[in-house]
Amino acid sequence: MQTNQYDSIKVKDNLSDKISDHLVIEAPLQININSQSYTVVMRTPGNDIDLIRGLLYAEDIYKEKTALNFDIEEEKKDFSSIINVTISKEKLGKGYLNKRTLLSVSSCGICGKKELDDLHVSGKALSNSKKVTQTQIQQMFQLLSNHQETFKVTGGSHAAAIFNKKQELLTIREDIGRHNAVDKCIGSLLKNEILAEANVLLVSGRVSYEIVSKAFLAKIPIIVAVSACSTLAVDFAKEFGICLIGFSRNNKMTIYANPQYISYER
Repeated sequence: MQTNQYDSIKVKDNLSDKISDHLVIEAPLQININSQSYTVVMRTPGNDIDLIRGLLYAEDIYKEKTALNFDIEEEKKDFSSIINVTISKEKLGKGYLNKRTLLSVSSCGICGKKELDDLHVSGKALSNSKKVTQTQIQQMFQLLSNHQETFKVTGGSHAAAIFNKKQELLTIREDIGRHNAVDKCIGSLLKNEILAEANVLLVSGRVSYEIVSKAFLAKIPIIVAVSACSTLAVDFAKEFGICLIGFSRNNKMTIYANPQYISYER
């Protein structure tokens, strides 16, 4: 089972308990083709060869039945890996020749980069002096829910919303992809020249590394998600100075990083 345990604070009805929570591992896998970096995908480690083989097939890079040679070039304790696959030039499909990585690019904001070093995000850690209460978070999520028109009709879209320090709604956007919804929100604030007012990012699904990195670059210090957070999301939230909260629903929430931004006790 690919999980790690993280200390966190579980809050219910303004009462808190320190707990040890299991989070799904998220780590980068760099895929090389014929010793040339091709793409990076964020995945839960395990069955990496199957993942690569399926990716090559879906991208029309290799659809032959003949088995391929896979070499693990690097495998770190943090589960980041580099795997090289050898494919003869005459058997490389059009997907490789056209340099198309549509499957990996559409899955997340980081996937599609070519090397592990490309994942580095630099900058000073964020800070936040204005605390947010559990009640205010619930009220913000209610506003988000009220504006999810596409989800009400289809049940198949994600949403993101950004609020200022007064818990006033600045923008909300829906999309079939969580990362796309976040990008749309940040883009709308840039267009209206109010990105500096952003303080809280709400996400309708889970939070992985890409969303944390997007919030950091936009200088948004608080992320609250309806669902789970990945290990890499928590690790980077701690490093970036971002308060990261998951499972915010039914008067509950679990705080994984920088709890000092939240007022949750009576």
